[in-house]
Amino acid sequence: MNRLSTIVCAAFAFFGIAGAALAQEYTLRLHHFLPATSTIPAEGLAPWAKRIEDASKGRIKIELYPSMQLGGAPPQLFDQAKDGVVDIIWTVLGYTPGRFPKSEVFETPFMVTNGEDTSRAFHEYVQTYAMDEFEGVKLIAAHTHGPGLFHMKEALTALEDLAGTKVRGGSRIINQMLANLGAEPIGMPLPSVPEALTTGVISGTTIPWEVTTAFRISELVGTHTGFSGTNGLYTQTFALVMNEASYNNLPEDLRTIIDANSGADLAAQFGAAMDAGDLVGLKVAQDRGNQIITLDEAETERWKQAAQPTIDNWIAEVPDGQMLYEAAGALVAKYSGD
Repeated sequence: MNRLSTIVCAAFAFFGIAGAALAQEYTLRLHHFLPATSTIPAEGLAPWAKRIEDASKGRIKIELYPSMQLGGAPPQLFDQAKDGVVDIIWTVLGYTPGRFPKSEVFETPFMVTNGEDTSRAFHEYVQTYAMDEFEGVKLIAAHTHGPGLFHMKEALTALEDLAGTKVRGGSRIINQMLANLGAEPIGMPLPSVPEALTTGVISGTTIPWEVTTAFRISELVGTHTGFSGTNGLYTQTFALVMNEASYNNLPEDLRTIIDANSGADLAAQFGAAMDAGDLVGLKVAQDRGNQIITLDEAETERWKQAAQPTIDNWIAEVPDGQMLYEAAGALVAKYSGD
């Protein structure tokens, strides 16, 4: 082989290796706790994964594992991402009580307006005030659902109707609120709710409309109670996060694709999907003939006053609590057009 042939062969070998490196595929596992047919898994996570795969021309493949298929319990999801057990998780922050104290402010009573606007506000709030709570992971989006309400076996038409009832709450703050309102809070992850309603462990639950369909809540209760005004009773906070090593091990061009599909716009998309899901859940209950109650302004004000200690306690517990509470409220107002 002459010198020119040797050079040509070496060049082909080099570019072949380089091409193979550029074409390397990365499979990322995304783990979460809801059925695949639920709103965020179906309308948020699956389309997000497809956008990543399409933008990367197939070099990133995201495998979706719903309903805790990779093992563990919902409260363990955040650590599964942080510790590298999986690459990406989506979870409820309130499933690990006390771990995200600054983020909890969005769960305080009557903070939420709708899912889309409140999610945009929450993501900005986390980026500005609470990124220390997400050390060790790559934050992709932080969002909320729309207004939470009561789904009960017996109708709630006044604050006194709640006294002594066993009601599921999804986080530390929501359970505090339920206690201040007079209920006996029962903490549990969402997947446990249908059995708890069926067996009488609880007589009602606080969740948004959008998840009632996946768990057939409107078949298990006959009445639903919401509130007057722009702000709903409560919301829960969620995060889509990625293991830092899984992110850092991607080539720069693929990290850029992840970055382009992260942030406040994605948070708002997730919130908007939940808002749309709320309309579906409401219609299912209406079509079944369930009783839909909206408390009037005067009665709603009574609930706000009864729930105020939940806000006061949070402000007292968290450093700079008053400032953070006001900042959260200002961001919600900013994006909700108030």
